[in-house]
Parts: sequence; C-alpha cells; structure tokens
Amino acid sequence: MTSVADDVAAALTEAARSRRPVPPPARTWPALTLADAYAAQLATVGHRLAAGATVRGRKIGLTSDAMQRLLGIDTPDFGHLLSDMQITDGASVPIDRFIAPRAEIEVAFLMGGPLRGPGVTAAEVRAATTEVRAAIEIIDSRVEDWRIGLLDTVADNASSGAYVVAGSGRTLDAVDLPAIAGEMRINGSVVATGRGAAVLGDPVQAVVWLVEALAQFGEGLRPGEVVLSGACTTALPVSAGDVVEASFDGLGTATVRFA
Repeated sequence: MTSVADDVAAALTEAARSRRPVPPPARTWPALTLADAYAAQLATVGHRLAAGATVRGRKIGLTSDAMQRLLGIDTPDFGHLLSDMQITDGASVPIDRFIAPRAEIEVAFLMGGPLRGPGVTAAEVRAATTEVRAAIEIIDSRVEDWRIGLLDTVADNASSGAYVVAGSGRTLDAVDLPAIAGEMRINGSVVATGRGAAVLGDPVQAVVWLVEALAQFGEGLRPGEVVLSGACTTALPVSAGDVVEASFDGLGTATVRFA
C-alpha cells in the first residue's frame, strides 16, 4: 500500500512528464497534511535525482504579504533547484517545456559557506554569502489552472519551473537589500517593479527562514548552492517569443528568451 505522499508524487511526476496538469492534490486527497506535502516534494525530487539531476540550491516562495493573504497562510514555503532547471543567462528555452509558465524577479544568493540551523542568524547568512545577483524564476504548475493552496504548491516543488541567474552581482556588504529596486521587462517594456523589502522585509531574513525550515528535515545549505530568496513583484505569464529581463541596482541583469 502506498502513502498519500507517494500517490501525490506519482500524480505530479506524471503531470510533469505528460504536460497535463492534475486537479489540486489537496482536493483529491483531503487527508493531505503539510508534512505529507513536503514528503511528496522530496519524492518527486528523488525521481529526478534518480534520472541524473543534481541539487543546485533552494527557492523560497510565498514571501510577500499579498501572496500569504491570498492563500490564507502566514509562512513561506521552499522548493529545490535542480540542475535540469538551470538556464544560462541570455539563453533561449522552449515554451513547451512548461505547462503554464510565469516569470518573477528575485535576488539570488550565491553561497560560499555552509549554513545549518537551528538558530542561524542574519549575520551568519551574510558571512556565508559570496555574492547576490539578479535572477528570474520561471514558475510553473502541474496543478490545473494554478488552483493552488499551500499544500498543493509545496507538493509541487513550490511551483518551480526553471531559473536564470545574472552573470555578475555584488557582495552583500555593498548592497542595502531592503531598499534595492528591481525591475522586470518583457520585450523591452517595464511590466513590474518592486523593492527588496517586499521579501519578508529583507531577503536576508528569507534565507534565515529557509535555513531554519531545512533544519527540520536535517538539511542545510552547502557551498556553491544558489538560493532564490522570493519574488519582489507579481508573477506574470510569458509566451513564445517573449524576452524577459530582470535587473536590480548593481546586481546585474538576468535574461531569458522563450522560443
């Protein structure tokens, strides 16, 4: 007999393979808990690791007040960044790789040292961070019509799709992250703007939250990993032919093209 987490993972894995989304798991399996949802996430990630992918870092989701109010929650969530999700800055990606892609702009942390909770501090996050850079997260959902709640998105690897990190950035001590201004452009037009403070008041605090959350699973962050700290603007849908750029003051520009 399989567990609820196994069943959810199987459904989401097949949805990703076929590009055919499924109904919200929390409705299909009403007994689904947050622990089950994270177990399902780990199972889906495990399938991809078995197929040859490697873990490149983590992403933090649901960091804005607006998104938390929308889902009726008071906590972020996290997902895994895998090697098969990484897109080189400036590269082109087929739109049919995704089901219903949307783009977000985020501050990416490049980790130079390990971090493990519980009890991690903002000062330790700063000391362990080599650089911060602009990034684009392409979120996607294996759930029909983006009809997601917290349990659905957690199980679905926090609605991850792919990510692009700018080729250059700055050290943390050279940046006022809460005040930093971000801008997303699609086909040259500014479509969204925001500031770092939209991410839990300071993206560093989002990384603190992540390390504490990972500690509950006996995990931490490793040198060389990337952390996407959360969107500071709304997520916008993208289509074939679109060129998306994300920039923050001094943190470079990340670019991706959709074919």
